[in-house]
Amino acid sequence: MDLSSVEIFLAVASERSVTKAAKAVGRVPSNVTTRVQQLEEDLGVVLFSRDGKKMTLTREGETFLAYSNRLVALALEARQALRPVVPSGTLRVGTMESTAASRLPAALTQFNQMWPEVSLRLTMGASRDLARDVLNGALDCAFIARPPASMLEQDVAFDSELQSLEAERVFIEDLLIVLPSGHPKITSAADLRVGSLAALEAGCTYRRIAEHWVSQSSSLPTTELGSYHAILASVATGDAAGVMPGSVLDLMHWPANVQTHQLGPVETLLIYRKNDRPSAFNAFQEVLSATKVRDARLATN
Repeated sequence: MDLSSVEIFLAVASERSVTKAAKAVGRVPSNVTTRVQQLEEDLGVVLFSRDGKKMTLTREGETFLAYSNRLVALALEARQALRPVVPSGTLRVGTMESTAASRLPAALTQFNQMWPEVSLRLTMGASRDLARDVLNGALDCAFIARPPASMLEQDVAFDSELQSLEAERVFIEDLLIVLPSGHPKITSAADLRVGSLAALEAGCTYRRIAEHWVSQSSSLPTTELGSYHAILASVATGDAAGVMPGSVLDLMHWPANVQTHQLGPVETLLIYRKNDRPSAFNAFQEVLSATKVRDARLATN
């Protein structure tokens, strides 16, 4: 058993899919499958129940999960202990609300425990605003949603801003249209039987993707709301369809029997300026890399 196999196991446990886990760790699916099988043979237990393409942890897998998280965290601490430069100062991090809620808690907690002398300042915002703030120096880095290529082609200014920054993919979100209970299944926006699309502010990439999808076959207006809880409440009235990433919906334990329609995967990028990063950035990047596979959805199992 090696550390890379443990990290692959954590990715599969988080994504519940070999294909998605392969994208998260930068490997081909066949390699991920092989490494998981080798790990199961090494441990002498079955770690996952396989239902088609869905992978869920067995009882033994749940037990190994706790040890895996500790192993990865300990390895990170060991690497940092051997570094002569100690991160210090302030790190200004921008993030979408959805990423802060469903993806960052583990990384932020780990970073604060390892580097309490660093002042970590978190700013919430929409992707376009966050990218602009990183570019002009108001933020050191930010988590944003990458618009599809077709949308960037039509938004020259945003595309130019992203081209001026360094960017790395850190998460992949399943973007959903959330439908009221009892709404018929849909294949396009033309099938919607609601009065509006409920979404966050205009600079939100998820909103822009949903509005583009709606425009292909409908003229549904958008109702702008301030939070994902407000979006779900609007959906619950029966007269709105909401847009949000699946990781956020999983966290909310919403009591209503809502339905969902997938719009497809959307990449979350970590963006930062080229050759202009504070001393704490590299430490934050390493902590993020070590903890990002611990998806917040696991806490709901």
